[in-house]
Amino acid sequence: MADVSRARGDITGHPDVSEMRERYARMMDARDVVFLDGPVLLAGLYFAISPWVVHFSGTSPNLMVNNLILGITIALLGLGLTTAPRRMYSLCWAMSAIGVWMIISPWVVARGADAGMIANNVVVGAITCLFGLIAAGMVMRKGRETT
Repeated sequence: MADVSRARGDITGHPDVSEMRERYARMMDARDVVFLDGPVLLAGLYFAISPWVVHFSGTSPNLMVNNLILGITIALLGLGLTTAPRRMYSLCWAMSAIGVWMIISPWVVARGADAGMIANNVVVGAITCLFGLIAAGMVMRKGRETT
């Protein structure tokens, strides 16, 4: 039977402790804005279903399609930030641009948008743009630290 009486949290005696710490540091280096991927995913999912939540799917089908496509795109960016953060941070400027488009799309896509449509798109677009700028700032800061 195995001896389980030893403390499980102490790895200082492990022969590969330095390699394990270095690998963990590299992994955590790529996850410097771990708080960003979940909210980006949720913002994208909300934006995709927002025409049905705010009840403008029937009155403005063009804006409904616009919100659905952009919401799915933002949600996929959030998933990408979760699975491959180092690669996906390079798309943070695109997330900011999509956020700006979300803000102006009620006036461009939907002729005669009502207050609910405008408020929905402006709030979620501003949040998305802010998330993109935060990720861009982290990428720029990380780039300065490595040079």
